[in-house]
Amino acid sequence: MGFLHEGHGALIRQSAARCDATVVSIFVNPNQFGPGEDLANYPRDLERDQNLCLETGATVLFLPEVSEIYPTGFQTHVEPGRLAEPLCGRFRSGHFRGVATVVAKLFNIVQPDLAFFGQKDFQQTVVIRRMVRDLNLPVDVVIVPTTREADGLALSSRNTYLDEEARRRALTLSQGLLAAKAAFDGGERQPARLLEIARTPMTGADSIQYLELVDAQNLEPLQGPVDRTAALCVAAYIGSTRLIDNVVLAPSPDEAGLNVSLSPQSV
Repeated sequence: MGFLHEGHGALIRQSAARCDATVVSIFVNPNQFGPGEDLANYPRDLERDQNLCLETGATVLFLPEVSEIYPTGFQTHVEPGRLAEPLCGRFRSGHFRGVATVVAKLFNIVQPDLAFFGQKDFQQTVVIRRMVRDLNLPVDVVIVPTTREADGLALSSRNTYLDEEARRRALTLSQGLLAAKAAFDGGERQPARLLEIARTPMTGADSIQYLELVDAQNLEPLQGPVDRTAALCVAAYIGSTRLIDNVVLAPSPDEAGLNVSLSPQSV
């Protein structure tokens, strides 16, 4: 949606390394913002975005107007189903409907062979991969690991809202997630204990909207020991700024990557 950062740069670089041409779409999608959210104030800097795209290997920059994506009388939407209900979906009604619809339209316009998305928006990646499978869209979705600052803070366009003090407090979110991942890597498998380890450092958040450990394919909360790839996900407010982050917990190195086919049993 613009105001690109090095996390987006990582996506562009991967595409440029693997593809003959790389198309970057920048579109602040009004249909994925709810009432009272920051559509009007969402950060925008097209010149900066263009420079980053050139530096990282983009071939084409696609900048559609709202009227091009949603012409007068537009009324067809993609309903993402149960995957849109937990986590962010509980608090952002209609958000993933807007995401799925605009991504389906962009896929149809650009006709890519590969599409690159960041792990930081974990639920979004699950919704999009499910949509691609369900609608037989001829595109492979590639998930790129979250890009972080040297101190661990996940890069986000909304980080620009944070002053120095708020940024220090925001860092406690990634500190909690990474502490839980370290415990998992050390052998801890009990969801309650992993959640406790993650929550303890998150003292900088004004409120934690959710902190959940879920199955990485169907987003259902894990009740027993973690015996399959899971995602530990958080959404929290630092002042009025809502931030999300996650880490993936894989029981074995073979399961650590997210770029695998959905199982027939997955939602």
